[in-house]
Amino acid sequence: MNFIQNVTLGFGVAMTPWNLLLAFVGVFLGTVIGVLPGIGPMTGVALLIPICFGMNPVSAIILMAGIYYGAMYGGSTTSILVNTPGESSSVVTCLDGNKMAKNGRAGPALAAAAIGSFVAGTFATIMLMLFGPVIAQVALKFGPPEFFALMVCGLTVVTSLAGRSIVKALIATLFGLAISMIGMDLQSAAPRFTFGNIQFMDGIEFLVVAIGLFALTEVFVNISNKSGGKTELLKIKGGLWLTKEDWKYFWPSSIRGTISGFFVGGVAGAGAAVASFFSYGIEKKFGKRRKELGTGIIEGVAGPESANNAAAGGSLIYLLCLGIPGSGTTAIILGALLMLGLQPGPLLFQQQPEFVWGLIASMYIGNVMLLVLNLPLVGLWVKLLDIPEYLLTLFIVVFSFLGVYTMNNSIQDLFLMVLFGLVGYGFKRADIPASPVILGMVLGKMMEEKFRQSLVISDGSLGIFFQRPISLAFLVLAFLSITNPGWKYIPIGFRKLFGKKAAA
Repeated sequence: MNFIQNVTLGFGVAMTPWNLLLAFVGVFLGTVIGVLPGIGPMTGVALLIPICFGMNPVSAIILMAGIYYGAMYGGSTTSILVNTPGESSSVVTCLDGNKMAKNGRAGPALAAAAIGSFVAGTFATIMLMLFGPVIAQVALKFGPPEFFALMVCGLTVVTSLAGRSIVKALIATLFGLAISMIGMDLQSAAPRFTFGNIQFMDGIEFLVVAIGLFALTEVFVNISNKSGGKTELLKIKGGLWLTKEDWKYFWPSSIRGTISGFFVGGVAGAGAAVASFFSYGIEKKFGKRRKELGTGIIEGVAGPESANNAAAGGSLIYLLCLGIPGSGTTAIILGALLMLGLQPGPLLFQQQPEFVWGLIASMYIGNVMLLVLNLPLVGLWVKLLDIPEYLLTLFIVVFSFLGVYTMNNSIQDLFLMVLFGLVGYGFKRADIPASPVILGMVLGKMMEEKFRQSLVISDGSLGIFFQRPISLAFLVLAFLSITNPGWKYIPIGFRKLFGKKAAA
């Protein structure tokens, strides 16, 4: 089918009443999740996975994707009005957004965030539409060695950018890989790490780990950090639209943020938070008013907000074209799709065109919905902050237990969920990122399968990974990404070495 037919097919799927409703529900809930501090898109998607059981995969992905990029929109509202980011990628927005609100310019700040998010989301969708099929065609030529090397590369790139310590991120990744090993061996059918428990023969359910590590962990953190402090809420003064002067500075900043966010956060797999910080750094270097950043100017909102939305859309390229999650949230979405019996990857564009193009069309529609929702309903989003914390915590706990129990009607799953919640709480206190655990768990079984297939092809020789150019290139990139944090010590070592020789 040609391009026009694909687009027509996609809008035909997305414009059905049921899918339109799910797109609206997804972006609405995503905005709510983004506004409420402490939840975030990963927790939101994990909590709503049980609802997707029994759904058509197209409808399920439309709902989950709507929550994903809706949360990117919602986080900016509280960053600007309350100086409290709804999720990590909106941290940078606080720097100038809240200052604008204090200066009586909350309206233009909110408008810049909404319009910048719309521009970036649309750009990411167009890039996915144009280059997704091309990437999928290239990936069809991959064999098991290339896919194994690609998964190793994706795992190391995301791990190297997760958290502040590469060692802690590696611990989380290895923990996720260890979880994926639990169950029956793929070839011999021998039990592995089951400790004599029959219920472990099929492995640990993805949903149990995801909800425990994200939803319950946030409950434990909120309980331990409970304080009686009152947040100062700034009033919206004046209009909600940008002035002529604002537009002059908005467009260059939004374009820079969109392009850098798409490639750094999406294509490079660094995530939306890294993309927003990177965009702010670009504004500090190339912006016309770079010396005024931090004092409350439009560029400090437009750039980062465009970047985090472009990164969210870009990360879906990994998921759909290669079957590799480009972020923690897309790892959860991948796990959910696998549970629904769908395998994202290069064959998806050929075998499931309704799924792929229906999702792409729904992203166009969802971005328009978000633009319409965000500005008129700002007052409603702010009112959500008045919800008592104990009610929000109770909702998360009830939803978590119901979702996990109704999956297999297993009490053991509930205990495991609580256990992973405690593990996640320990990770938070030790500053160990949780998203690499999900990446390791989701990719672990696929990596093992491709590794064993490669060894069968090569009669047990590991040389197959280094003799094929594409797999070698991915392994080199994986090595460079995981060793990158140590490069800064090389010049210091040389200086010390040659300094001692000179002194001698």
